[in-house]
Amino acid sequence: MRAQITFVSILALTGCSTLSHNPEVLSAPNPDRPESWKSGELASIPKSGDWIASLGDETLTKLVAEALNNNPDLAISTASVRASRAAAAAQYGNRLPSINGGLDADWTSAVADINDNAVRSEGAGYGFSVGASWEPDFWGRISAGILAAEADLKASEADLQAAELSLAASTAISWYQLKEAVLQQALAVETLSARERTLQLTERRFRNGLTAALDVRLARSAVETAKAQLSAQKRATGEARRAIEVLLGRYPSNELTVSETFLQLPDLEGAGDPTSLLARRPDIAAAEARIAAAGFRVETARLALKPSLKLSASLFSSNDDIADLLDPSYLAGQIAASLTAPLYNGGRLKANIEAADAQAKITSARYVSTVLTAWQEVENAIAADALLAEQLESQLRAQEEAQLAENLAERQYQGGLSTIFNLIDAQTRRINADSSVISAQSARAINRVRFHLALGGELPQAKALATSLSGDTTNE
Repeated sequence: MRAQITFVSILALTGCSTLSHNPEVLSAPNPDRPESWKSGELASIPKSGDWIASLGDETLTKLVAEALNNNPDLAISTASVRASRAAAAAQYGNRLPSINGGLDADWTSAVADINDNAVRSEGAGYGFSVGASWEPDFWGRISAGILAAEADLKASEADLQAAELSLAASTAISWYQLKEAVLQQALAVETLSARERTLQLTERRFRNGLTAALDVRLARSAVETAKAQLSAQKRATGEARRAIEVLLGRYPSNELTVSETFLQLPDLEGAGDPTSLLARRPDIAAAEARIAAAGFRVETARLALKPSLKLSASLFSSNDDIADLLDPSYLAGQIAASLTAPLYNGGRLKANIEAADAQAKITSARYVSTVLTAWQEVENAIAADALLAEQLESQLRAQEEAQLAENLAERQYQGGLSTIFNLIDAQTRRINADSSVISAQSARAINRVRFHLALGGELPQAKALATSLSGDTTNE
């Protein structure tokens, strides 16, 4: 027993000496970083808080919370975090001794010929054993594997944050797309009504001999065209409803109600600077963690070429009486140590090093691509916000002029001073102007969502509401 106690002490001392080994962390590339955004001057400090709530739509905040609670794709990212956490825990176990125990029993029956008599003898035997083995991490290979697993866990946690942010943005974008579809459908209904009024006016004038049959045909054609457009818009609205219902984890029943207005958006506020963006975007954090994991795996592959030491110890006892199994006088023990080193493996270990090194280069290149894409998304959103505001202002003026032109064309047609062509053309221009205003409002709202998504915005209110909906008080 003293030998076993000494062995355990050696394991503890050796373990302490190897825990201090820290493999070198592979640093992320450092692409050129501009000092400020080129598309517009904004405050150097981004606005903190819940960007979904800042949009001023309480219904949208509730929908985002519902999506965070029910979306099946988000459940995949959540499960990935659990899998990475379990993988890291498994790597921690490689640093500790492995202890196994066994208990076996056997029964024998034999017949012997003694003095011409068959004599049967029977007996039972019992065995008990405990074994321990441990591989000291002299070179840090196990430590590198643990650090790689920890980096994978950080990457999966950042992936989950990115998935939550992306889901919130997708829900908001789908919400605005649904608003646009509903407004376009209402416009299609109004268009049909206007075309029918024109048809009634034309038929009355035809009966009074004030216009030709051609005008009636054209007016009827315009009515049928409006009916076709209304049917197409109803289909688009239904598809938009079903799209957001799927994001919410609901059955796509086309039953979600939506207000037929776009809320006034606040002015675009601070975006920080290009450098600070790297610390806010979860996808960049995930890419950086994967670089670290790839570096540790390169280290693990290289250290596989080093010799490895394995220590083992065992206690065992075998007796015909089960009561004597744990009696110290019947216990036997063994301590063994083995040192192995790779001599020839067909180039497998070196190939593993090359593969790990290539994977590290891939993750570094992906990191640069992720950073450049992030900067591009912010630049696009900043530039688009100002241009979309200008576009909306021009569309509103065009809408006003088109409405006045339609009113004038209708009066002139009633007075016989204009043709049906002028009236239908004026109506079409006004309808197109109304549609363009709706599209511009939707585009500006969607771009505002993309701006916050590009900045890596936070979702405290929606996530808190999602937690209350699920009744889950745990923190993943």
